[in-house]
This record gives sequence, C-alpha cells and structure tokens, in this order.
Amino acid sequence: MSMLARAASRPSLVRVAPVVGAAPAAARNMATLREIELRLKSVRNIEKITKSMKMIASTKLARAQRAMTFAKSYGIANTSIYEHSEAEKTETEGKKKKLFIVISSDRGLCGGIHSSVSKATRREIENDEDSTVVVLGDKSKAQLSRQLPGKIALTFNQIGKDIPTFADAAVIADQIVKSGIEYDSVSLVYNKFVSAISYEAAVIEVFSEETLKNSPNFRVYEMEDDVTRDLSEFALANAIYATLVEGHASEQSSRRNAMDNASKNAGEMINSLTMQYNRGRQAAITNELVDIITGASAL
Repeated sequence: MSMLARAASRPSLVRVAPVVGAAPAAARNMATLREIELRLKSVRNIEKITKSMKMIASTKLARAQRAMTFAKSYGIANTSIYEHSEAEKTETEGKKKKLFIVISSDRGLCGGIHSSVSKATRREIENDEDSTVVVLGDKSKAQLSRQLPGKIALTFNQIGKDIPTFADAAVIADQIVKSGIEYDSVSLVYNKFVSAISYEAAVIEVFSEETLKNSPNFRVYEMEDDVTRDLSEFALANAIYATLVEGHASEQSSRRNAMDNASKNAGEMINSLTMQYNRGRQAAITNELVDIITGASAL
C-alpha cells in the first residue's frame, strides 16, 4: 500500500482552538469535590465542638439545679417578710420611682435567653418614664443600651462565670445602695427556671426601706432606723442571689439545648454534604471511564 493510501486511511485530526477562560470538565469536578471535602471537614469540627459544649453544659446544669434548690430558701424568706408585714398593700398613690435590675450574663451561645429578659424589661417600663435600670451582664447591657438610652444607671459584669454566691449578690446590693439611686420599689427581671428544657421571663418585686416602715404590721414594733435599713438591704441581696442562681440554671439549660440543636443540624448537613460528595465523585469517575472507553474505541 502506498504512503498516500495509508495517509488517507488515518482519521483526520482537526485542531480545535481552546476557549479562553474555560477549564476542563475533570478539573471543574475536582474543584467542586475539593470544596465539598473542605466544607465536610469544617462541619465535622463544628459538630465536635458543639457536642463537647453540650456535655459541659449538662454537667454544669446539674450543679446549677442543686444550687438553685438551696438558693430558693432566700427568696422564700423575702416573701414571708412581705406577707407578714403587708408591705404589698401600702403602695403610695401617684407615680412611684421604680428600679429595674436585669439579671443576665456575659456569655453567649445559649439561645435567646438574654433577649428574653431584655424584652420583658422593655414591656415593664414601656409606660413608666420615671424608672431606672441596673443591668447585670454584658449581653443584656448591649441590647438595652440601644433600646433604653439614658435609663441605665449601673452595670455589672464578670458575674455568673461559675455558680453565683451570696457574696456576689451582697456586693451588687451594696453598690446599688451606695450609688444613691432613689426608688420606692425594686423589680428584678430574670429567667425563671421551669424545667430542663424551658424557661420564662419573670419579675419579682422587692420593697424599699420606706415601704417596710409604713407597712401596717411593721409599725407595731419600735425599731431603730438602722434595723429597718439593714433588713431592706438584706432582703435586696436575698432577692438578687435567688434570681442570679435561677437565671444561671436557666442559662445552662438553654445552652445545652442550643448545643444539642446545633449538633443535630451539623449532623444533617454532614449527611447532605456526604451524599453530594459521593454523587460528584461517582460522576467524575463515570466521565473518566467514558473518556477512556471513547479513546479505546477510536484506536
């Protein structure tokens, strides 16, 4: 066979100009698979963190519930004083100066627990212009500073890293008394522990020294002013301590539930990305096989 005939029997090769900016299909698939693989690694790391935080919150919740059971006796003591003195029935007519103490914390990743007390505070003082706010915790402080400018008199932080103690509550009550804030009653806005999976914003009231003096059953006894003042400060510290501990238990419960939900969401995302990765990998292998078979058929 002549060289001309052999040349004619060969398939003609046509030079195709590459499209500027276009990547091969295999390269595009590999880039996509690489991105999915990186996302999978990131989500798995997040899942490990959220599971660890859930375990830590569960341990802290058990301790916080035990402390809350012990601290409730302080709140019961205050309630007993007000019921026997009938202080609740001697409210002065007209406008009263109210002091709102918002019980929050400095830490996040616990759902909407801080927004709960902030919203309750706004509802309470919506129709009360003559009121002052004291905030415990940086989270609610950041929220209320934008919504209630000019009403915040004192703020406290670094409270509630661990289970609050009565010493913490006594320091807060002492600073409030020394600040010179005038008030007829104190309302503490906090998160009430309902169960291990739920909480609700609640408000309890603590009466001032003057209110205790003017109560019917309190005037029966002749007491020095220092005794009534000390009792009023002690009642305020009692209430702050009881609400701090209960708010701490609610925070740990909310954090555990939030981390549990985050872990479940991460697991669902891992399953979805794994399926997407396997489908992309199978598609890439299929394309490579098609290229190999096509090349072999051409030869």
